[in-house]
Amino acid sequence: MAVLPARVLFGAAYYHEYQPYDRLKTDLDLMVEAHFTVIRVGESVWSTWEPENGRFDLDWLQPVLDGAHERGISVILGTPTYAVPPWLARQYPEITGERATGQRIGWGARQEVDFTHPAFLFHAERAIRKIVARYAAHPAVIGFQVDNEPGLELFHNHGVFQRFVDHLRAKYGDVETLNREWGLVYWSHRLSTWADLWTPDGNIQPQYDVAWRAFQARQTTEFIAWQAAIVREYANPDQFVTTCISYTRPAVEDDELTDSLDIAAGNPYYVMQDALALPDPAADDAEQKWKTVGVWALYQTADWMFSSRQAPFLVTETNAMHIGTPWDNRPAYDGQWRQAAWALVSRGARMIEYWHWHTLHFGAETYWGGVLPHSGQPGRTYKELARLGAEFDIAGPLVVGLEPDADITMVYSTPSKWLMQKYPPLSIADGEPDANAYHRFFDPFYRGAFDTGRQVRIVHIRQLHDPSREGVTPEEAARRHPVLVVPALYVVDDATIDWLEAYARAGGHLVLGPRTAYGDHEGRARHEPAPGRLVEAAGVRYDEFSNLLHGIPVRGNELELPEDATATQWVDGLTVIDAEVLAEYDHPHFGRWPAATTRHHGEGRVTCIGTVPGRHFAQALARWLAPTACSEWHQLPASVTVTTGSSADGRRVHIVHNWSWEPVRVLAPMALTDVLEKRSLPAGFALSLDPWDVRVFTAKNGGDQ
Repeated sequence: MAVLPARVLFGAAYYHEYQPYDRLKTDLDLMVEAHFTVIRVGESVWSTWEPENGRFDLDWLQPVLDGAHERGISVILGTPTYAVPPWLARQYPEITGERATGQRIGWGARQEVDFTHPAFLFHAERAIRKIVARYAAHPAVIGFQVDNEPGLELFHNHGVFQRFVDHLRAKYGDVETLNREWGLVYWSHRLSTWADLWTPDGNIQPQYDVAWRAFQARQTTEFIAWQAAIVREYANPDQFVTTCISYTRPAVEDDELTDSLDIAAGNPYYVMQDALALPDPAADDAEQKWKTVGVWALYQTADWMFSSRQAPFLVTETNAMHIGTPWDNRPAYDGQWRQAAWALVSRGARMIEYWHWHTLHFGAETYWGGVLPHSGQPGRTYKELARLGAEFDIAGPLVVGLEPDADITMVYSTPSKWLMQKYPPLSIADGEPDANAYHRFFDPFYRGAFDTGRQVRIVHIRQLHDPSREGVTPEEAARRHPVLVVPALYVVDDATIDWLEAYARAGGHLVLGPRTAYGDHEGRARHEPAPGRLVEAAGVRYDEFSNLLHGIPVRGNELELPEDATATQWVDGLTVIDAEVLAEYDHPHFGRWPAATTRHHGEGRVTCIGTVPGRHFAQALARWLAPTACSEWHQLPASVTVTTGSSADGRRVHIVHNWSWEPVRVLAPMALTDVLEKRSLPAGFALSLDPWDVRVFTAKNGGDQ
């Protein structure tokens, strides 16, 4: 069984082969001075490992591993399968990936190949075996990263499409079943034979798209599992296997992808400087892509990484000096690297690893800043991170693998996200469809909780209920997740809806958001009134809904709302059958329907939110759902957050941030031990936090550090 060190791993991706001159000893010595304990190597340079077909050069990495081991630095060794050498593309042009049928991806970037092609797999396996066999026994190697940020492309290659057809044949049996399940009578799309199935390039049939996206993600999952199995033939039992996930990649279903791995790992990039200020200066509709905007979004990314396996995770890449393009260089303010790292640790990160050690002098990422600038001399970034590394040394095993607290659990549905990317139910300001619609439904509920100091656990719907594998019973879920918020769960089968009803009946508080239970497992609109199969439990039904071009006021009935509470983007025409009205729209037309209702059901409750809550509405809703937060810290300044959790030995950990330029003071709600300064503080003590500061505490009776 893989064993990780009993402390937060701290380091960077390191590419000695990219350096303009030999400075290995200098680099490793600087890492030691910065308290680095881990580096990642080898995953980006297949053409260095294998300069020509069948000719391998494996010895170049030996000095790096030896030097790291001599200094007590651990190593994660990567397989280089995402960065294919030109000779392989030249000799096997058929492996080139296609973004549309017959339209090949141009060469010169990365991940250009159809990784399911037999020619690619042959050469990839040979390279993996050569590299891992050479270095698996090296004492510096603690784990392996297979591939890198998989799932970038949706491949339309002939072989991929034919396997998709075979998959459909195995799943549905015959074309008549497929015709019925996909509704292909529409627009005369009925198939007479499997050969009639069209390629996905021009497809606009929703059921086809749901199946196509799930198949593409399965190809990624199987590819990573295939690599992991090869690596484990050579790895020691205590070495872990992972991959690094960019969570917004189109062909990734992270909860499935990580099943074959020992630990989840991801790459949380975030916009720095003023984007990390609280109160949040960003617009509510700031788009969250591969890099996030806002403190709440940084935390949500961490909770998403935790959700992959419902366990602590590794950060394999995150911001060093600056990220992105030459025209968008915004290094962190003093203190912000510490803040972000401690935020990630507070939500379960077992490793903080930066991309990357030194800023490149060539290539597409010349201005993606590393720990060291182009000069190679330690600067502000290095000094800030050295301070952080020293803090992780002090904190030791206390903070590694924290089990983060949760006041509210939110249910995530990747299939629903896929469908809403192709067929968005929401639009952007100019009226064009919003491909980010799923998160436009999901994020306001998360952000409302975050803004009120409530902590969130994200759970994939399959982790709660999946007939194909062991799930969680409704009774167990009601105990572990007292409040379950389920927005935009559009693609969902009958059995899962019945599980949600049983969860509420067993004592849980089920919160239904817009679009939940409207579609079935194929993405077809249900026959019964919405929310399908939950009408009796919810005490409401609806068959009319509307987009909103502008927010409209919402006034509280049984739910206390501020005067500026609004409904945004969407309205379900909820008709009350047997439910209590919590909030109403202040509008001459929409006022006929409630904005929110609630009803006791069995030992629990079902609440329906018929709109996308604006920021203040979402905050009021979070306070109502979780009146008493896990955190004992109250009446905090607007710039302060407190994250709480339990250490491996059961001690309570409190991580306090000040996300602003202004120093603040907060009162300790109990006797505390300052972990980094190693001093005891009495209850009621006025804690001073500097600008962009972070402090780490345990309860005074939690034991010695």
